[in-house]
Amino acid sequence: MAAMKSALSKDQEKQLLSLLGRVKLHLLHKASIHGFTADVFHRHCDSQGPTVIVAYNAAGFIYGAYTSKDYTQGGNGVNDEKTFLYSISAERNKPLRVAAISGQCAFTDGGTGPNYGALVFLHDNKPEVQSNPGTGFNFQAADMHGNDLTLTEFEVYRVEDLEDLLPKAWRNIEWTAEKKQQLMKAILNYKPDIKTVHQARVLLVGPIGAGKSSFFNSINSAFRGNMTSQAIAGTAGASVTTQFRTYTIKAGKGGCVVPLILCDTMGLEENGGLDIEDLVNIYKGHIKDRYQFSTSGPILTDAPGYKKHVTLSDRIHCVVYVVDTCKVSILSQKVLEKLCAIRRKTNQLGIPQLLLMTKVDEACPLVAEDLKNVYRSFYIQKKARELSESLGIPLSCILPVKNYSEELDLDQDTDILLFGAVQQMLNFADSFFENQAESQEGNDQMELYRSSDISRPDYREQKEHQII
Repeated sequence: MAAMKSALSKDQEKQLLSLLGRVKLHLLHKASIHGFTADVFHRHCDSQGPTVIVAYNAAGFIYGAYTSKDYTQGGNGVNDEKTFLYSISAERNKPLRVAAISGQCAFTDGGTGPNYGALVFLHDNKPEVQSNPGTGFNFQAADMHGNDLTLTEFEVYRVEDLEDLLPKAWRNIEWTAEKKQQLMKAILNYKPDIKTVHQARVLLVGPIGAGKSSFFNSINSAFRGNMTSQAIAGTAGASVTTQFRTYTIKAGKGGCVVPLILCDTMGLEENGGLDIEDLVNIYKGHIKDRYQFSTSGPILTDAPGYKKHVTLSDRIHCVVYVVDTCKVSILSQKVLEKLCAIRRKTNQLGIPQLLLMTKVDEACPLVAEDLKNVYRSFYIQKKARELSESLGIPLSCILPVKNYSEELDLDQDTDILLFGAVQQMLNFADSFFENQAESQEGNDQMELYRSSDISRPDYREQKEHQII
């Protein structure tokens, strides 16, 4: 299925938001992808709370209806004082807003397309609108839709209040150059407590388009001191990443190696995508770098990409789920079930887990204005709590971050969030190593690193100018 993207231009979205207030729009339904029928409309839009319809025609009009009530197919007339019809046209400086006629119901909640009396969308399950001015709402047809009732596109958005900033941050962050430097040095000085393991291996798992590859590119850029694009990233209807990839990071061009390996996988999809058996083989270190995932099934033990003999260095030491903050409210039930199944399997294998909330600046305008608002944003905190409840992940294990996407220069606040996330990954990897130590207690084969005289790479001996 093609990637679902809003057809609204920036100016059109701005005009629509001027009618709705401080809200976030989540695209639920797009008829050019899902179909111009009442059945699929209700499948995607019933019981979603406040929604706004956005209808497009060839005359250049964008018009529709807002309601604060649920669609339920109850068959009754629904009263909603907040409901209104609207129209946006390049010929007008401001959008047209039409309130319901006093005493009349806002819409009929049936099994047909959205029926607001004066406007009936998806009429007869076609890309058409029936226009009946004076039925529930009064308007001039030419002003509302230019007398063009054929739809070129039909979208429905969930409308969610952003609210204001919290009076106090729910996490305290130092947004200083000194803090950034401190985090970098702590990461570069990290050493696992297992003598044969020199780098923590962290696996990124998440839905397609969540920002796994972009996260690696962002971390790599922050350490390199300039923008990089080593991992293939982008937006598509299917996973951009089709191979298992392991990435090392260097501090500066030609600089020291960061004691962290980030591993990237195929994105999770409702149907297909990453196979959980392949995931288990990755956890156990059996899948080689650049293995091409197969849609026909998990890797076989005799396949060229299967590594039979593995060490603790090959295993995954921490799993990080990556979720697009903009899509937390509309994650499909199938994707949530896959994430929960993966989490259960990961728990069984004793691997610590974190969750990254990406695109926080796109999710909340207050964070877009100033990234320092990330832990004062009511909306970001709300999304973090939703993820915690739906996936059973403690709130303390959920970290908001911003990836580099359109920037050409590095940003100190962005780097601080990124480095803070990496530090937590290393802390959680330490927990994995400690569990290995406990399980090996009393075993002569135990490979614990307990002495400073063990020969191993020393990342602290690198030149200071490489830490920028």
